[in-house]
Amino acid sequence: MSRARAVVFAYHDVGVRCLKTLISAGVEIPLVVTVPDDPREAQWYASVAATAADYGLTVIAPAQANSSQLERAVSELQPDFIFSFYYRSMLGAPLLKAARRGALNMHGSLLPKYRGRAPVNWAILKGERETGATLHYMVERADAGDIVDQQSVPILQDDDAGEVFAKVTVAAETILARSLPQLIAGTAARTPQRIVPGQYFGRRKPEDGRIDWSRPALDIHNLVRAVAPPFPAAFAQVAGERWEIHRTRVSACRAFPEERVRLFAADGKCYLACGDGGVLLLLAAANAGGPIDTAALARQLATPVQLS
Repeated sequence: MSRARAVVFAYHDVGVRCLKTLISAGVEIPLVVTVPDDPREAQWYASVAATAADYGLTVIAPAQANSSQLERAVSELQPDFIFSFYYRSMLGAPLLKAARRGALNMHGSLLPKYRGRAPVNWAILKGERETGATLHYMVERADAGDIVDQQSVPILQDDDAGEVFAKVTVAAETILARSLPQLIAGTAARTPQRIVPGQYFGRRKPEDGRIDWSRPALDIHNLVRAVAPPFPAAFAQVAGERWEIHRTRVSACRAFPEERVRLFAADGKCYLACGDGGVLLLLAAANAGGPIDTAALARQLATPVQLS
């Protein structure tokens, strides 16, 4: 494999693992561009800046991704490729054109499904049983360029977003490692995407985690695991106080109409009766005082509590 030269835009676990994949393959990396950490955000993921520094690479974290200064700097480096690995901004046309042999992005879904933001979270929320990673060429429209390769991973019924994201990270590393030889040789596949309306998803906000107890139990379970910590958790009012619901499991039992939208105890466990009569076993939750001991709560809960 001849030596290739790449500028890398990267962040998060996918950014770290894909950066290491390029290094392991002998790709020359004159510049790594990452994202300034947000002090308001929990830093539960690996650091691209620290990884690049550990390998002695030049790394910057500009406040603006598409500044004329950065565009000139990247162009002067004359990279064969530009790679974007979970970088948080779209790259504009001047940056894309600076790559002599192509600019490619690693996206955390099986494109064209779940184009846009938070693809892992959205896939879980929508009840998908699989997702994956896609390596594709970048164009000026988000996640719309030709596909080089994809790798699927399963989403199990009780997988939360952190668990699925870890699988997607491995899929991304796998795809990049097996695609690099073909990219460098100029023989990599290019499969045009069929863009269908309704496949683009936007950024999620913490407020989107509010639980509507009138929804079916499975929908609520999917929301809980889609935004489970370390992501902002699903939340609701329980007995007049704000609870975060961290982990649930779909129960086989059913609630009568008059028993719905309630927290109740049975057999030493806590349950949530939802709007369709479906019931969720409450496995982990927290309030302002910290984690809730659900076993102790079940012993104390003499009568059902209304959910809101």
